[in-house]
Amino acid sequence: MSASISGAAVVAGVVGSPVRHSLSPLIHNAWIAAAGLDAAYVPFAPAEARFADFVNGLRGGAVRGLNVTLPFKEQALALADRASDRAWDAGAANLLVFEHDGQVFADNTDGLGLLAAFAEQAPRFDPTAAPVVILGAGGAARGAAAAFKAAGAPEVRIVNRTPARAEAICEALGERAEAFPLERAAAAFAGAGAVINATSAGLSGDGGLDVPLAATPETAVVMDMVYKPLRTGFLQAAAALGRPSVDGLAMLIGQAVPSFEAFFGAAPPAGVDVRALALKTLGDVERI
Repeated sequence: MSASISGAAVVAGVVGSPVRHSLSPLIHNAWIAAAGLDAAYVPFAPAEARFADFVNGLRGGAVRGLNVTLPFKEQALALADRASDRAWDAGAANLLVFEHDGQVFADNTDGLGLLAAFAEQAPRFDPTAAPVVILGAGGAARGAAAAFKAAGAPEVRIVNRTPARAEAICEALGERAEAFPLERAAAAFAGAGAVINATSAGLSGDGGLDVPLAATPETAVVMDMVYKPLRTGFLQAAAALGRPSVDGLAMLIGQAVPSFEAFFGAAPPAGVDVRALALKTLGDVERI
């Protein structure tokens, strides 16, 4: 946090269930301190059944805004009065801004963070060159699908245990989208340029996902949105196959940049290595 917090401090935070694993407070408060802002960024963990009450209780701007994580992203969009095209396209919001007139504005910066992570860690990846496969059908998957479609992916393939949820995302995307049940994951992987785990599987560090990554082309980039642990079982399997990879921490930092700007009205200060701070906290200093 900044050295001094006054009664005029700008407050923002992250909301999820659970939220104890989140590195967002570390990242945002490092930027706040470096910029010398009178501000604070804190975690919130309301009961899942009380999320709507929690959001509505913040109307009026006492808290400037929230980053939203599992399992609230789709509900966050539904509670908003206004939303960006990115949020509507994704069908979910990871960012809520509370206006002084009581209005709530929803946005989705996950797609921006996702593409920034690929640009940083897989600079040779061309989203327009081959189909992209997304595992999962929740808010994070919807955001990723919308981002890749906007970036020009020739096809977005959604793989999910519940086919109806995957089909709903594809219907919202329109053309260039196809749903696959989990048992047909190998068919979805054929010819893919990237495979993204947008599920929470892997949070425990035990792998979580059992999918045939060997069916992907050798050049396919494999990403896991989970960042704790940084080397999930999914990314370890990709490394064993020699696939290039992108980690969830790069995405977290990428989406945090526009979020910080929305909360505090300025870009994060240059010269703060928030990835190094995060890796120190994770106890993992070696890049994937």
